[in-house]
Amino acid sequence: MTDVGDDAPTFTASLVTDDMEPFDLSDHLGDEPVVLAFFPAAFSNTCTDEMEALRDGFDRDDCTLFGVSTDLPHALDAYRVQYDLPFALVADPAHRGITAYDVVDSFDHIGVDTVAQRAVFVIDGDGVVTHRWLADNPGQEPDYDALATAVDEASK
Repeated sequence: MTDVGDDAPTFTASLVTDDMEPFDLSDHLGDEPVVLAFFPAAFSNTCTDEMEALRDGFDRDDCTLFGVSTDLPHALDAYRVQYDLPFALVADPAHRGITAYDVVDSFDHIGVDTVAQRAVFVIDGDGVVTHRWLADNPGQEPDYDALATAVDEASK
């Protein structure tokens, strides 16, 4: 289990911005803090609430924020456009990121074997995990004030 104080595991996936391109987390470490917000499924209620909260009420000026899910890149692109998300999403259908961070979950009740557990990690400029939050249930959202504080502390 990736924990506070650990070197951040790196992984590769697909980056979904205005374009789609390969993503390697190691390429984004080293300058400002990185926030990885793992979420189970695009277009679901709680995930959309979380992504909108990160869009509207979270100061992203001092960090690089990535929303990470196991959805396919084209689905995440449609999601990003529909909800006007100004940060990149990372499509992880091969489960490299969720496995590296040990945030693998399932939605057995709807027949989905593998999704991301809702979780947030803050990684400082040295590539060290400085904050970890894991949801106790799929409907729980992170404490956004605690996340902002964690980004401030990782910026120092």
